[in-house]
Formats: sequence, C-alpha cells, structure tokens
Amino acid sequence: MSGSPYRSSGRTRRVRRGGANIRTYPRLTTGIEDLAEAIRAWAKGWLPAEAATELLISHRAWLLREDFLQVAVEVQWEPSLGREAAAIDFAAAAEAVQGMLSCSDGERQVLLVAASLAGGVPVDLREAALCMDAVNAARAAQAVCHAAGRRVPVVTEAGL
Repeated sequence: MSGSPYRSSGRTRRVRRGGANIRTYPRLTTGIEDLAEAIRAWAKGWLPAEAATELLISHRAWLLREDFLQVAVEVQWEPSLGREAAAIDFAAAAEAVQGMLSCSDGERQVLLVAASLAGGVPVDLREAALCMDAVNAARAAQAVCHAAGRRVPVVTEAGL
C-alpha cells in the first residue's frame, strides 16, 4: 500500500496568512475524483459494493483522510480493466473506526453503514439514524436502495 498515488506525504506545514498561522495539508497527488473512479472500478458489478462506495464518495470526508486510506484502501493495477482499481477493506475500516480513527458520531455511522452493505459488518440502524444529519441519512437510504437493485433519487432538502 505504500507508494500509492492516492496518498499524501502526510506532512503538514504552517503558513502565515493575514496575520494568523494557518495549518495547511498537502494535497493528494491525484484528485479525489481519480480515487473515486478507481474505487468505482473495483466495485463495479456488485451492487452492495457499488452502493457502499457511492456512499463514501458522496460523503467525501473519509476519502480525504490519510489515516483511512492507510488502513482501508489498497490500490493495484488491474490488467483486465487496463487501469488502477482501489479496493476498500470495509472490515478493516469498520474495526479501525471503533478505535484508532477518530471522527464524529455521524462520520462513524456513515462508514459503518457502508461497511455493513459491502462487507456484512453488523450495524445498529437506530444508532446510525440518530447520529446522522439529514443529508447523510438520505445518502445512506439511497445506498440501501442501490444495494437492493433500486437506484432512486433522494431529496436532501426540505420542500423539493
């Protein structure tokens, strides 16, 4: 996993802007869009994996975290696809989010719902529903529908 083009150097630096010190984080060497496409290539053809990856892609936060990428994403060249594919180890991600990956309750539940869809990791849906905001709850509902073979649009704003 080391040497993946989807990982940052992990180093931060401080810069001074407008009289304040601001911590900046190195950018991924390729964009999140490239990582998302590599994950989609890996998941394509298996609805639960597609649904779980789309949930993480739409949430974005996990794919921007170096610690998550180190624990749960492995990038390999796939000759049959003629490109790189990025596999997510959902079981490892679910285990890590219970301990070493610090995050909000909502972020944890998004990851656990994705891990449940793709990897069969048990998840408490009541806890997930209570911890997610409306947008992430809608994304999770859309992912469940996708895994069931029903791709449906989900309204995420009141009145639409």
